[in-house]
Amino acid sequence: MSRGYYRGGPGNRPAYTYIGSGGFPPATKALVIANGVVFALQVFDGIAGGGAFVRNFGLQPYSITHDLYLWQLVTYIFLHGGFFHILFNMFALWMFGGELERTWGSREFLKFFFICGIGAGISSVLMEPNSTIPTIGASGAVYGILLAYGLLFPNRIIHLYMIIPIPAKYFVMMIGGIAFMSSFSGGGGGIAHIAHLGGMVFGFLYLRSGKVGGLTRGLRDYYDKWQRERLRRKFDVYYNKRQQERDRNDDDDEKGRRWRN
Repeated sequence: MSRGYYRGGPGNRPAYTYIGSGGFPPATKALVIANGVVFALQVFDGIAGGGAFVRNFGLQPYSITHDLYLWQLVTYIFLHGGFFHILFNMFALWMFGGELERTWGSREFLKFFFICGIGAGISSVLMEPNSTIPTIGASGAVYGILLAYGLLFPNRIIHLYMIIPIPAKYFVMMIGGIAFMSSFSGGGGGIAHIAHLGGMVFGFLYLRSGKVGGLTRGLRDYYDKWQRERLRRKFDVYYNKRQQERDRNDDDDEKGRRWRN
């Protein structure tokens, strides 16, 4: 349990809290239990079944784009690559997600969790639509939760490596920057980092645009803005071309008048 504080209360005095305090809210607890149960089944299948569990329920972009295995955009969230992978994700889900659930309510928190997780999966598919390498893990959803935590509690102190105190807003900027820079690396690792970044982007768009229907509105706003800018550039090119033609015609008329005189 990590002690922290944020600015609040009368006179902007420090208000102290414990990150991860307040027990286990029901939705957070259900997600942790579901991930634990699925991980146990995954381990058993790896021993007895040769990994068919991951092949069928992990996120394979090729299966999404060619076979329409759309359920993989959800099921991959509950699979993990090893003990420390699931340990980190569930620890972060408990530490940061629990407080978001207490702030928003269980229904809104679950909605946000799956928007970030599915958004991370969509980012992976768009990045490598023909890849057969499975992506697994709740990291994309967890990155979205970290972003939301940094936006809601920007001055809350997080102890990095349990030692270095850092405000939540800078912690989120740091992990977002790492995910962005790492996305340029090649191979499957690059796809995984794109998923992390995608979870944060989808979470940001959802939070920025409101709640119900906010994500689609945010994406539509960005698309409309891009379309308007594209049309403006096309008009500028057309206008400049027409202006050049008028200038050439004016020059020709002037030369003609001089020749006749």
